[in-house]
Amino acid sequence: MQQITGIVQPGYRVASGLADNSPYPAGTMALQMPHFKRLGLDLSDCYPGTLNVNIAPAEFELVKPAYTFPDLRWIEGFDPETFSFCHCDIEFQNQSYAGWIYYPHPETKIGHHQPPTLVEVLAPMITGIGYGDRVILRGRSDELTLSR
Repeated sequence: MQQITGIVQPGYRVASGLADNSPYPAGTMALQMPHFKRLGLDLSDCYPGTLNVNIAPAEFELVKPAYTFPDLRWIEGFDPETFSFCHCDIEFQNQSYAGWIYYPHPETKIGHHQPPTLVEVLAPMITGIGYGDRVILRGRSDELTLSR
């Protein structure tokens, strides 16, 4: 495992459905999770929204994700997208939570691109966590690299 410290920051709020002008009122995660489950990745223990962790100046890169779902058509009227997932742990206030790094491949994702210094994490609801909080993110070396 490799680890890096990051800061929780606001995202687009489209994954959770909390954005004011989202075309997905239920949130993208609520719509995508049943598709991921059908393909073998059950995320039902995760909050249906992403936790955005800024690891700048470090960056992350996928090596061999645990799951990749190419060309997934998860909603009618939009082009299919490719998604990858890597195991991770996120530590907040000395408590560790098992989760997933969620990576919508930018070459198939319309609109909301993220810089390589921002890691989107799916995890159970973490009580008390908020924007600006410092967390430790751990990932498997065989699945991704965290470079400084």
